[in-house]
Amino acid sequence: MNKYEILKENLVQHGTGKMKCFGSSMTPIITTGAIITFIKQEDYEIGDIVFCKVKGRYIDAHKITKKDQGRWMISNNHGFDNGWTKTIFGKAIQADYATKTIKL
Repeated sequence: MNKYEILKENLVQHGTGKMKCFGSSMTPIITTGAIITFIKQEDYEIGDIVFCKVKGRYIDAHKITKKDQGRWMISNNHGFDNGWTKTIFGKAIQADYATKTIKL
């Protein structure tokens, strides 16, 4: 089982989970190597950073930029739209680094 499946399972069973995220698509909000804490919610809003699936691909921490009748537009922090989804697993609430913790 990969890290995405493990996080998805933790969110389903426990309502919370953590995963280490890599990349620069969410800088400066989140930088590479952060351990992100996610929580499962009933609904999600524009501006939330979420773990989801878009076009069959896991997206570990991107923003909701639009909302339309039960689906959400997922985008990075640099203006690139990944696409619409109806599948969000959880919202990022915290980013942990070796020297600091950031509430999201």
